[in-house]
Amino acid sequence: MVSEPKPKKIRLIINADAFGTSKSANRAVEKAHREGVLTSASLTVTASQADDAVEVAKRNPALGVGLHLVLIGGKSVLKGTELGGLVNPYQEFGESAVLTGVNYLVSRGLKAPIRQEIDAQIKRFRLTGLPLDHVNGYRNFHLHPSVFDAIRRDYHKWGIARVRLPRDPLLTNLRLAWGRYFYRLSRAMVLSQLTARAVGPLERRGIRHTDLVFGALQRGRMDEKFLLRLIENLFPGTFEVFLHPDEEEHEHELEALLSAKVRELIRQREIELIRYGDL
Repeated sequence: MVSEPKPKKIRLIINADAFGTSKSANRAVEKAHREGVLTSASLTVTASQADDAVEVAKRNPALGVGLHLVLIGGKSVLKGTELGGLVNPYQEFGESAVLTGVNYLVSRGLKAPIRQEIDAQIKRFRLTGLPLDHVNGYRNFHLHPSVFDAIRRDYHKWGIARVRLPRDPLLTNLRLAWGRYFYRLSRAMVLSQLTARAVGPLERRGIRHTDLVFGALQRGRMDEKFLLRLIENLFPGTFEVFLHPDEEEHEHELEALLSAKVRELIRQREIELIRYGDL
């Protein structure tokens, strides 16, 4: 007699982005991991408190730590003279997603510097001694065609095995939250095009990703109420929720991760909390 397959479980990664940007963010990550439901974090290796974040990670070996690539709105590892116009003389990337995105797309001379900077950020991450749990990007610029083409070309050399694919379903988001409709619609349109372009190359190369990702359309508004609604509506599959917990700037996101109600709902629904490394 053939036994029936077991029903698929709900598996959930709960991630903190921008790990290393401040000591208050690092404290929030450690507290949310030890006392709450946080399972992973994405390290910004060029951030001012990246070294402090590495110490936090080493104190908490169960925390999955990935690389939060910065190619917009932050600083580079390499100097401007090495990057041919990718950054200004102060090693700062452009702030505008539209202008920076168009520049990366039309300026063929930036393709090599983009690869060089990604390589430098990955090397800096490797110097921490932490296993590379996953890769994503600030403002999801890891999926920009010029950036993603470098990743899919050199993924094996860089040891990239798991990448965030931010398929954040608009209809679900609209059902669970309200307001900022233009922001959410426009962001969903861009992300749908980028993820559609990326999914095939990722799967052909065996680079793993979750079924869906929640957080891209809800940036800055990931509070307890939204998290409870989201968890209640999850169905069997593998998902990521990402937040930006901080003791000073995003206290509501830290409170959501520490919420006894959130933890109890996860228990009641028998949701398995995992890291990207468990995919």
